[in-house]
Parts: sequence; C-alpha cells; structure tokens
Amino acid sequence: MGIKVTKMQGCGNDFVILDYEEYKKGIELGKWKNMSEAAIKLCDRNFGIGADGFIIPNTNTENTDIGWFFYNSDGTTAQMCGNGIRCFAKYAYDKKLVNKKEFGVNTLAGIITPKLLDDGTVRVNMSKPILDSEKIPFLPPENLNHKMSVKDKIFTGNAVSMGNPHFVIYEENGEKFDKERDMLALAKEYGPIIETSIEFPEKTNVEFIKIKSYKKIELRVWERGCGITLACGTGACASVVAGILNGYIENSVDVELLGGTVHIDWAGEIHNTDKDVFMTGPAEYVFEAELV
Repeated sequence: MGIKVTKMQGCGNDFVILDYEEYKKGIELGKWKNMSEAAIKLCDRNFGIGADGFIIPNTNTENTDIGWFFYNSDGTTAQMCGNGIRCFAKYAYDKKLVNKKEFGVNTLAGIITPKLLDDGTVRVNMSKPILDSEKIPFLPPENLNHKMSVKDKIFTGNAVSMGNPHFVIYEENGEKFDKERDMLALAKEYGPIIETSIEFPEKTNVEFIKIKSYKKIELRVWERGCGITLACGTGACASVVAGILNGYIENSVDVELLGGTVHIDWAGEIHNTDKDVFMTGPAEYVFEAELV
C-alpha cells in the first residue's frame, strides 16, 4: 500500500500535506529518515511531487485545537506560512481533524486562528505584527525605512515580522519598478542577496511592492528557503503593515500576487501597532494520491 498524500494551493503557493501516520509509514519504508528529508524529497519538482512547502498535522497538542509541522522546500523549518495555514485549515476540517470552522493552530509563531467562510475562502487572524528589531530579528535598531546597499542599488525597506521576518521594499521609497526592470526581475536578482544579508541573522523574505491605489498593491516575493513563489501570505500581511505605517495605503487592502489575490485588514497605525492582522484568501485542493 502506498503513502497517502494531498497537494493543495493558495494563490499558487503549493503544499504537500501528509498525515503523521503516513509520514511514519515513509520512515518504515525507507523513503526518508526525518521530516526535513521528507520535505526536500516530496517538494522536489523533478523527482518528487513538487511544492513550496511541506505540512504534517500535529493532533497531539494541549493548549489549542491542533498544531502543525511546517517545512520549506529546502528542508528548513518556518515559523509561519500564510497561504499554508489557509490550506491546512481546510484540510484539517475536511479530514475531521477538527470539528469546528474556527479553531486555533499551534505554530512556531504562536497560536494562529483560521476561520472557514461560507464562500470557500479562509480568514485567518495572523496575530500582531512584530516591529521590534530584536524580535524580528533585525540587527539595525530602526526597522522602518532602512537603507541597504545591494550590488549596484540602494534599497529602502521595512523590516516586519509576521512570525517570520520580511524586508518590504515599496517603489515609493525611491525605487521605480518599470517594464525594463520589473519587480519579478528585481526579486530574482536581489532577493537571494537580501535574504542572506547580515542585517537578518535568521535570513528574511523579501517583498517588492507597487502601489496601484490606496486599496490595492501588487507584490512580488523572494521567499526564505524557497526562492520565487507565486504568493506569500505572511509577506502580504507584512507589506500591508509597512504600507500603512508609511502612510501609503488604507487599512483594508487587496494584495495582488502572481498566483491570485488576498485581502488584508489591519486597524493599526504608526502610534498604535497593537492590532491583529487579518488575511482572507482561497485554499484549494490540487489532487490526492498515493506515493509508491
């Protein structure tokens, strides 16, 4: 008998989900030795299933309804994943791992609360943004409008954590994103350098943002441990927080990603950041199969 796997995606950010018993079966069959190796093998787009991330539900939690083990495609752990948590929420409810549509998930970023909505989307309380440099972690004392020299450019970005670190670069901060050198090209060229910059001791995700209106932004992302992806939920949250703090956008914003759109609500402002961030977006099955 094969190993049962599920593939899901949220705005094109895709994930392999494996129940813990199926993961243990893989160890017994010699497929992998640990979760990190399982993530690398299953997320490989040539020799595996192919995904940006790997998720195993953890039903053995005491302080909340359920937990998860989350890994990037390179086998590293991540504190949080916004698109992944929406897919996980739908999976957990559909597989009857939880018996309610709103529940707490124990993550390395704390307890995150998703809610399945009647229209099929998932709204997630992503908790409060982290803006303290030491907690992000970010070595410079000031996290907003930090100038970083990268190759031939100087980027002005904002360090924000949504349980995982982000460096958010708005075109309004001096960079003009045009067709000749668009955001995706910038993310590919400069993203991996910024990801591993000395300012971020735990590395960082990198977002390039174009403002389309006070209620809509466009985002391209280089994800820590993954590279270019079609979407990043925590990145969308961090980008909206940075935009609001800089006065670029309003408190309720659509974020256009390569793979689709998520909606972010944050009632915070520069003098009152102690507010939860809410993200609403799709979560869809791609397929269910057995790994032989």
